[in-house]
Amino acid sequence: NQILASKPDFRSLFLNPENQIMLHLEVAVAAPIHQALTYSYSGSSTSLLRPGIRLLVPLGRRQVTGYLLECRKAQPANYEIREIIEILDEYPLFPEKFVDLFRWIADHYRYPLGEVIKNCLPGGLISRTDREIFLTNRADPAELNRECPNNPPPWLKKLLKEGSSRISGAASLTKTWKKRLTKWQEKGLIESREVIVRSRTKPKTETHVFLGEEQPGHDLNVSEKKTLEAISSFPGYREKGIPRKDLNKIYRGAGQALKGLDRKGIIRLQKKRVFRDPLGERPPCFARPEQLTDEQQQAMAEIIPTLKGRSFQAFLVHGVTGCGKTEIYLRAAEETLKQGRSVLVLVPEIILASQMTGHFLSSFGPDRLAVLHSGLSPGERLDQWQQIMEGRADIVIGARSAIFAPLTDCGLIIVDEEHDPAYKQEDKLRYQARDLAVLIASRSQALVLLGSATPSLTSYLNSERGKYRLLSLTKRIDNQQLPKVSIVDLRATRKAGEPPRLFSEELLKALRTNLEKEEQSIIFLNRRGYASFMLCLDCGNPVHCRRCNISLTLHKGQKILACHHCGYSVPSAIICPNCRSSRIREIGFGTERVEEELQNNFPEARIARLDRDTTARRDHLMTTLRKVRQQEIDILVGTQIISKGHHFPEITLVGVLWADAGLGLPDFKAGERTFQLLTQVTGRAGRGAKKGQVIIQTHQPGHYAIICAREHDYHKFYQTELEMRQRFKFPPYSRLACLTFAGKKEEKVKEAAAQTANLIKKEKNKENFSLLGPVPCPLSRLKDRFRWQILLKSPNYKELHRIYEQLIASPPTLLRSKAISLTVDIDPENML
Repeated sequence: NQILASKPDFRSLFLNPENQIMLHLEVAVAAPIHQALTYSYSGSSTSLLRPGIRLLVPLGRRQVTGYLLECRKAQPANYEIREIIEILDEYPLFPEKFVDLFRWIADHYRYPLGEVIKNCLPGGLISRTDREIFLTNRADPAELNRECPNNPPPWLKKLLKEGSSRISGAASLTKTWKKRLTKWQEKGLIESREVIVRSRTKPKTETHVFLGEEQPGHDLNVSEKKTLEAISSFPGYREKGIPRKDLNKIYRGAGQALKGLDRKGIIRLQKKRVFRDPLGERPPCFARPEQLTDEQQQAMAEIIPTLKGRSFQAFLVHGVTGCGKTEIYLRAAEETLKQGRSVLVLVPEIILASQMTGHFLSSFGPDRLAVLHSGLSPGERLDQWQQIMEGRADIVIGARSAIFAPLTDCGLIIVDEEHDPAYKQEDKLRYQARDLAVLIASRSQALVLLGSATPSLTSYLNSERGKYRLLSLTKRIDNQQLPKVSIVDLRATRKAGEPPRLFSEELLKALRTNLEKEEQSIIFLNRRGYASFMLCLDCGNPVHCRRCNISLTLHKGQKILACHHCGYSVPSAIICPNCRSSRIREIGFGTERVEEELQNNFPEARIARLDRDTTARRDHLMTTLRKVRQQEIDILVGTQIISKGHHFPEITLVGVLWADAGLGLPDFKAGERTFQLLTQVTGRAGRGAKKGQVIIQTHQPGHYAIICAREHDYHKFYQTELEMRQRFKFPPYSRLACLTFAGKKEEKVKEAAAQTANLIKKEKNKENFSLLGPVPCPLSRLKDRFRWQILLKSPNYKELHRIYEQLIASPPTLLRSKAISLTVDIDPENML
């Protein structure tokens, strides 16, 4: 942190301060402002002013981070153009060609341009201004406290207790507090000053030891002689130097000796940039097949000419589970690298990034590989980003956000499991990474491979219409058979008066048989925790989250009830908040309870669980996956994390406990997601030499999504689902925009949604779109804010943009206040 005393003099940065150059800079600020702003710069050189660098710029009374988009010669203006405060970078953080991409994203997803760039870059790179407040000698903390409300904000508590406090983002103060602080300052009770908060993430450096120009003399002590001996034993010490920490491991007494050797000129100490290792425990190595199958060869025969032609083309690789899509990715990447171009690989989950990284490490080694995902620390992510930017890495593997990797000449983009909804960002910048992959490939004259055993309806329809080229892989490697799938009707297994059972007799028998044969099993349930909720037996009310309109989930191991939406939690030993009764019972089940019941049924079995609760620690995740591969685990319990992408050859049984869990959701994609999830988890069985078996437990055995998953029939499901979508004009036969209104007072939120709907209904071109709502969101209250929504449908997304632009230009009265927020989600994946 540095106190901003005065505006820095940039002339000191340059060689010739006499030859001043005046420029106008187009800057996107990291603030909710949709257009770029113009700032001035005067200096003697423009060498540092390149698109992609960060600047500290004034914005109102604050200083914020801005991103330089363009420099141009200053032109006379009839208004004041403020000057930048500071240049924050020596080198750009993103290529200049990304500027147009960021503009497109901001326009399409209706999001402020500077915030788009902020979301695309590694975290922790924002500088901002905070307000630091001090009590003067004239102030009486007790008297000030009496003027305050009953629940003072945390910064005020600290001010009254310690005499100073910092307010992060002073612009976020309410009008009441701004007036009160102004009053105190006028009375001389407080003083304040601006403080620049620098970015948290910085490059990592280590001290290296190099030999100096002086030759060792006879006046060396024993420790210094041993230190020089240790240095000379280190390979490549003359050219590369030796990290001081490694030298200390060889000889513990080197720390003090280095100081003396440095003074004598025999060695020199130099700080060098080092890159943090993001991989941790190395993923497993995977052997490459000696030859491709006939279907793989046919696919490569279409891919390679397109890669050599350096032209844009989107391929949809539709292959059954276990057909060898990954080997096609590797061969395509190999050809791309031969041409001197780079490769971007996207996976939907962090857990899959580790497995995909293992494949690419096995084929291309670690030196040219970078990894980008939210599981990395800010420092690791910055290092990976800069290695890509500097051209050190030409293969990038990552989750959704890796789509913004600053590759300068990307020739191939791979989107594995392209159907997965995880490619859609659900808050802030609500982009769809799969769609951006196609856009970026088209702009870069690159090839994009969209791979899936269960392609999204939109992607498959695009292949039928000729927008994508379809590559079909209908057989597993070595002609392995797809697993046999049987369905258990849970309605028939439940006896009157008995609570519902987790495991049917068929599934328990199959698990026991698998254990006797020393084969591995997977139990799948897409719900974490121990119980779905806690119910009061006296008043009949579930225990709800205090901030959201949703019941709390029991996590028995942690002894808490937790909200999976806002993070609120309370101890599980609780009395009913409604009637104060202590008779509270667990209702429903999650993966934690499944694990417990399996241990009770099969005490001799080695059981592990993978869900969001257990994968928070990356080392636990990698260890569990390694144990499954090494057959040290008999039964693996998990959520959708284990349903796709994993290759465990010894898994021969998959049990699905509640197959229709997602069919009741108020979402037009509920059937598609259920089919995809069942097909993917079914594909984990029988991928080795032994045949696989799948048992699906469900209350809706006749549902077309479940029947098609049993029959491994994607095309039947596709035709059935497509007919319903066409009938109701849902995607892919329309484009959607979801408008969500949120605020602390439900009536105001409802009224704002109604005002907006009435305004939209007055549009002249009503035949070009349809409006659904307003209605409460399925999750009608989240994080203490009530939520209502409107859904707009149109065959043309430009019509949706036009309606939204007119709405923002002339908003209803309630939307002009800060009490109600409006967010727009273009092409929403989640309707909750």
